[in-house]
Amino acid sequence: MDSEETLYRSIAERMASAHDDVSEGRMMSRPAIQYKSKVFAFYRKQQMVFKLGVDYAPEDDGIDTWSPLAPFKTKPPLKGWYQIPPQYEARWPELAERAMQHIAAEVDGGG
Repeated sequence: MDSEETLYRSIAERMASAHDDVSEGRMMSRPAIQYKSKVFAFYRKQQMVFKLGVDYAPEDDGIDTWSPLAPFKTKPPLKGWYQIPPQYEARWPELAERAMQHIAAEVDGGG
């Protein structure tokens, strides 16, 4: 297991133990973190992927290197999903919390 995956796993375990509605799951056959069965973050190709919403601008958070999640060769990227590379791994826990808040607002608040 690489250091990035180890970090991902520690984030997932910490969030699942800190929040009753958070658990570990799968997204695209990858390990994921979910809120009430809705995935908000997962680990893919040594990066973490977060659902932060279409209004999120990584550059506003000082994240200059990122990519949209585009898992399908013939389809456009998934809206609101951001792949954040390991150079920003210190930010991964904060982004995971923000993604959880985003998905909780969607699930609980209908927004």
